[in-house]
Amino acid sequence: MGALILARRTIAVLLLLGAPTIGQMRQQSSPMVEHIRPHTRLKQHSPPGTRHELELGTLYVPPRHAKQPPLLFFFHGGTWLPEVAAYQTRMAVVSIQIGEGSGAYQQAFSDPDRFHRLLKQASAKSRLRFGPVTLAGWSAGCGALRQLLRTPSIYQRTASVICIDGVHTDYVNGTPGPLESEIGKDKLGVWVKFARDAVARRKRMLITHSEIFPGTFASTTETADFILNQLGLKRRPVVRNGPMGTQIVNYTRAGRFTLIGFAGNSAPDHVDQLHSLPQLLRTLR
Repeated sequence: MGALILARRTIAVLLLLGAPTIGQMRQQSSPMVEHIRPHTRLKQHSPPGTRHELELGTLYVPPRHAKQPPLLFFFHGGTWLPEVAAYQTRMAVVSIQIGEGSGAYQQAFSDPDRFHRLLKQASAKSRLRFGPVTLAGWSAGCGALRQLLRTPSIYQRTASVICIDGVHTDYVNGTPGPLESEIGKDKLGVWVKFARDAVARRKRMLITHSEIFPGTFASTTETADFILNQLGLKRRPVVRNGPMGTQIVNYTRAGRFTLIGFAGNSAPDHVDQLHSLPQLLRTLR
């Protein structure tokens, strides 16, 4: 019975991260869950404001906003949580929830015109002209960001990017582990490009990662190390409290690029970062 519970916890973590199917699993991630640190959660509610259904997702506009409010696209966070974050930061938000796995989000935007249509629909239905666009995703939702930023017109329109514990790639040689593995670089090129622009203050970028080691694909810690190496930056070890009861263990900042490493290798630690969205938006801005 105990083994079954551990297996279910492991599968839950992998699904949250957008893992391959069970038949492809070669190594399980840690089933550990610590109970010392509180895993604080935002209270689910629908903040006041207006909502409009789009071709994909829902546009939410808070009651108090600028004449040309900043627009957040958030992927894989449900609807109510991005709306709560947008209400607190006075941003408009398009919340898009497709399903499990980064591939689903990537496929949804294989046609780059879809994003431009969503922008036009959002403006038409709200009768607003939007200011800077922020692309943000949690876990598998970062697959949408990676796909969108490959299109030059979308890259240019995007002022800021937030990747919450979701920058993953594959292993080239199929061997997991930071010492033996070789991670795939093709999926990381666009992140490095945007990070360079953020360091040069042309863009803004925030990347977070946990200590989860999926095993069947590269962890967010490994991809963060790769990005920092490409930028010529080093982590600064810290020990301090973060949002929602989290613990920050490393922090890197250069120009308008920020990378934050959080403690924790379990599913609750992964979800902690999603519920930290309001504070992460403030950190970015």
